[in-house]
Amino acid sequence: MKVLIQFEKKPLLFQDPEFIISCFNPASFIACFRDIENALKRGYYLAGFLSYEAGYYFEERLREDKTHDFPLIYLGAYKKPTRYKICRAFKPFQNTIENIQLNITQDDYSSNIQAIRDYIAQGEVYQITYCIKLLFKFCGDPFSLYNLLLKEQPVPYPAYIETGKFHILSCSPEMFIKKEFTHAVTKPMKGTWRRGDNMISDIAARLRFQYDFKNRAENVMIADLLRNDLGRVGRGIEAPKLFEVAKYKTLFQMTSTVTGHVGKDIPIYELFASLFPSGSVTGAPKIRAMQIIKELEREERKIYTGAIGYITPGRDIFFNIPIRTLLIREGIGEMGIGGGIVWDSTPQGEWDEGMLKAKFLTDMSLIS
Repeated sequence: MKVLIQFEKKPLLFQDPEFIISCFNPASFIACFRDIENALKRGYYLAGFLSYEAGYYFEERLREDKTHDFPLIYLGAYKKPTRYKICRAFKPFQNTIENIQLNITQDDYSSNIQAIRDYIAQGEVYQITYCIKLLFKFCGDPFSLYNLLLKEQPVPYPAYIETGKFHILSCSPEMFIKKEFTHAVTKPMKGTWRRGDNMISDIAARLRFQYDFKNRAENVMIADLLRNDLGRVGRGIEAPKLFEVAKYKTLFQMTSTVTGHVGKDIPIYELFASLFPSGSVTGAPKIRAMQIIKELEREERKIYTGAIGYITPGRDIFFNIPIRTLLIREGIGEMGIGGGIVWDSTPQGEWDEGMLKAKFLTDMSLIS
């Protein structure tokens, strides 16, 4: 298992693990966290991921008695990482992405958006992050594709994971949690806007986005949820930055920052149970949102909207939220696409936003 973490342009490579901590079913879920604590006490670094479905097992009302075909938790235990040298001129490799298709029709998608609006009208939720998937066939070298995607659209929290059974290519712009000593930061991302066609229209688009009522309402709703979640285990909770606009090649996205202080030695289970999955990928209130997500979405999300990152022996933590993330297994690939649905959402508007988010991949259906 190889894990390359390139967060904030400080790349770390974890390879040749001493052992792997994995979980595929609820029977071993709590034991996994005991193994995590024991590994940290023995001085190991842990690097890997939690799938979105791991979030079911932190909450009694969501638990399922089933064995998953993709890991809920998959963390390698490493003696230490090495500083990875970024190679700008990576080796070219012929990669082919074919038969890109969605796992849902636009009519069924529209019906589900209306169902979510009905739940909102009934007062059950305020917002739902609803996801669909792009499915495709892939032939080539996953690491080469990862480098190419990252070159085309640089992001602050990319990661690459390689195992004997699957590859994960995460071109994520979103942080989940960063903990250094007692200081914890989370940066929920909610809100998307198309960039302009030229410099003037781009500036105008950014300003319209920054002050757009719908996007600001979505963003502050999730920032409040994250303040509440972090407040369950922390103190001094603040939101020092709201409605920050980040610029990417094809779109703008809106981020807020929530900070607080937690115990230096807070159990890993306790920290993740309070925050995972991030409210930015569920909606609010979180538990009811996750129940509706399970009802409406056709497939498990797997790595999409879970968390990828590492934990140091000193218990510092750094994880992204794997959006814009490809999972490739035996020549078959998938990538989740999600959006926050509120009362003002329209099926066509949300569909168009999803296609915009996928554009970084769909524009490269044949890659050399």
